[in-house]
Amino acid sequence: MHSRILRQLVRLAQRHAPLFHGRSLIIVNTASSGLLLGGADIIQQALEQRKKQTQRWDIDRTCHMFVTGCSMGPLLHYWYLWIDKIIPNKGVQRLKVVIMKVAIDQAFAPFFGGWYFIIMALLQGHSLADSIDEFRDKFWDYYLAELIVWPGAQLLNFLYLPTQYRVLFVNIVTLGWNVYLSYLKHQR
Repeated sequence: MHSRILRQLVRLAQRHAPLFHGRSLIIVNTASSGLLLGGADIIQQALEQRKKQTQRWDIDRTCHMFVTGCSMGPLLHYWYLWIDKIIPNKGVQRLKVVIMKVAIDQAFAPFFGGWYFIIMALLQGHSLADSIDEFRDKFWDYYLAELIVWPGAQLLNFLYLPTQYRVLFVNIVTLGWNVYLSYLKHQR
């Protein structure tokens, strides 16, 4: 089933191939990161509003999520290029290469989580010290969920997709992940 979905995503991406090469790729990666992080917040706020009928829509929160997503797009874009450069698919068994890439990705996951929490808090007007404290307070909730979701997703990503489609795939998986991040960030 997963391979069928991946094949359909690759076919869709191939139809729009010019967007996945050259300078267009970083724009696609940045825009999709922002749109999907903002979209995830819309979903999370809708879930929160179902529970609390009096809660109003927080457009600033969604905008902050969008901007944070846009700031992560270039990071992810260059991240996957770097991983493929330091661990090329040549001369080593394919599964071994994929496992090494997943391990590196997971080793740096706290950096991306910290980026999310710090940028969001700064956009909300908090100090850098408060931003770091919040990430420390929520780190284990974040990281344990990270370990449940991302190794499997990244295994599929590195095993089946060419580099230019990796951020798009991550962004699609991230829609659900970002609903969780929005919940974790904004829980009271």
